[in-house]
Amino acid sequence: MTARRSTLTLAVFFFVLFVIATGLGWAQQAPGPAAPPQAAAQAPKIDSGDTAWLLTSSALVLLMTAPGLALFYGGMVRPHNALATIMQSFIIVALISVQWVLWGYSLAFGPDKGGIVGGLEWIGLRGVGLDPGPYSDTVPHQAFMVFQLMFAIITPALITGAFAERMKFSTFIVFTLAWATFVYDPLAHWVWGKGGWLASLGALDFAGGTVVHISSGVSALAAALVIGRRKGYGHEPMRPHNLPLTVAGAALLWVGWFGFNAGSALSAGKLATSAFVVTNTATAAAALGWMFSEWAMRGKPTVLGAASGAVAGLVAITPASGYVTPLASIFIGAVAGFLCYNACNVKTKLGYDDSLDVVGVHGVGGTWGALATGLFATKAINPDASDGLFAGNPGQVGVQVVAIVASWVLAFVGTVIILKILDATMGLRVTEEDEIAGLDLSQHSENAYALEAPGYAGGGFAQAVKPPAKPTTAS
Repeated sequence: MTARRSTLTLAVFFFVLFVIATGLGWAQQAPGPAAPPQAAAQAPKIDSGDTAWLLTSSALVLLMTAPGLALFYGGMVRPHNALATIMQSFIIVALISVQWVLWGYSLAFGPDKGGIVGGLEWIGLRGVGLDPGPYSDTVPHQAFMVFQLMFAIITPALITGAFAERMKFSTFIVFTLAWATFVYDPLAHWVWGKGGWLASLGALDFAGGTVVHISSGVSALAAALVIGRRKGYGHEPMRPHNLPLTVAGAALLWVGWFGFNAGSALSAGKLATSAFVVTNTATAAAALGWMFSEWAMRGKPTVLGAASGAVAGLVAITPASGYVTPLASIFIGAVAGFLCYNACNVKTKLGYDDSLDVVGVHGVGGTWGALATGLFATKAINPDASDGLFAGNPGQVGVQVVAIVASWVLAFVGTVIILKILDATMGLRVTEEDEIAGLDLSQHSENAYALEAPGYAGGGFAQAVKPPAKPTTAS
């Protein structure tokens, strides 16, 4: 009965979305009146170099989700949950690709409605064509749209690490669509949309510290608290089942992140170059910062620690990548490695089950990065931005704090509301029997491996690097 109710709820949900989209005329993309010859002559000219860079960056950001994040997360869970974890990242690419075209892009970047959300004028990409749009004079509007699509894809995919190994697949699909619509899209408009209230306030977020990382990290915290711990959490070993997969995923994230940050310059020029350099530098500094912190506190550096540190550095430099110098990026990355390492260990003391450390890496790393942007931003790197504290503008720190708090509140409250509604209508968790069997089998009728090591469990960084137990002596 429960499965039948979930299927019916899912079908109704998609039917309602289809009716809404159809009623608003998403399929009726009638061309507008032809522009007068004089207006056409004055139209911005598309730059082939900028367009090529933005499309390449879009492909790099897509690489971050599948296969990058899919492998990064897939290696850190139990072997009988590996496919289900990879599937979540993979299917989000499909879900959000359709949602973004139908209504997501319009809500996030469409004509402003009170500084809160975009209007539905661009629903179904009506008016979003191959000429330059309001966000760039040198690339087709659809090129900008598809670049932003890749950000919208990876953000909910990041959240899945918090509820790995225990959420029903049907509920996961509805959660992803609802969260993207009611949390991600409005927040993207606040920060990046023309007329968004945080953009108007002067908040700096070059590539997604608030929109992507704070939103996903804080939503992960809400999900971990609402959904609850995995069966056996705190009592059974929770170690990654395939670290080579995880390290390969981290390496792909590192490569793809150049599109994430340098692509946000929207042109192939000086700013993209600067963002590329500081992204790599901060990532390297964070990997070292995490490694040396772990080495000092636990006695040995781990491969998982180095990989996690690199991701923490990528997260922290994201909002600052278009505003800071290479020297500042070293400090931002090194501090991120230290902070995120400690944040991932705190969860075991606080008792919440953030399976794959989304809160510690993305929530904490994104918050630090957004704050650091207010400290180190300088017009010497980006003349169109504001200076930060160390360039003589302490007020920018206050603006960044407002953006951080607003992002935290929207993400946490919005996620809790969505999860509570879904829990009451569809149920959030698989049954205890299905959780023991693993989501690969219970949700997809598949197995990742022909042979599995019995009793081998998976989890995030804190579980993976627990110090060995002290030897006992016979009495």
